[in-house]
Amino acid sequence: MPQANASILQLKVVLCGTRPPIWRRVLVPGNVTLDRFHHILQAVMGWTDSHLHEFRTGEGRYGTPDPDWDEDEVTPERRTRLGQLLQRPKDRLIYEYDFGDDWQHDILLEAVHPADKGMKYPYVLAGKRACPPEDVGGVWGYADFLKTIRNSRHPEYEDTLAWCGGSFDPEAFDVAAINRAFHGGWVPPTARGG
Repeated sequence: MPQANASILQLKVVLCGTRPPIWRRVLVPGNVTLDRFHHILQAVMGWTDSHLHEFRTGEGRYGTPDPDWDEDEVTPERRTRLGQLLQRPKDRLIYEYDFGDDWQHDILLEAVHPADKGMKYPYVLAGKRACPPEDVGGVWGYADFLKTIRNSRHPEYEDTLAWCGGSFDPEAFDVAAINRAFHGGWVPPTARGG
């Protein structure tokens, strides 16, 4: 919940390299820390928080510093607020999730609004298409995955469907379900101490 004077950032999040594009438009308090924003993005996109991540701007990298790597120049995400990095419309931020699959998310600040006292944040305004399954192999693996599940004669069709849980609709996206999850008791893991 934003503070009474918190600005609300209207963001467009696009999963880079996907055609047609997978995207979300979301309202997020500018005073949210990047570690909490990571959990918001996981829920908004449909990821399962099974991999490492980081945020990048032209000025630096933000994430969870690795104590085993002294030269790792990562600013702790718990100390950085989203509104510090995104201040004016057209400001951008990159969110990378799963360094193996290399899912790059382009985050564009579209507008800054005053907080609406009757509104609960975060709030998803719109979006298109399902999030790819975890560990599918990045953009190229996802393209192969879709070709496979669209061709019942493909030799890997049955195994691929079983691997993804029996079915997958690449066009599925339910704004209302995400907003219900956010406001029906969803709490970011950092608020639970996780």
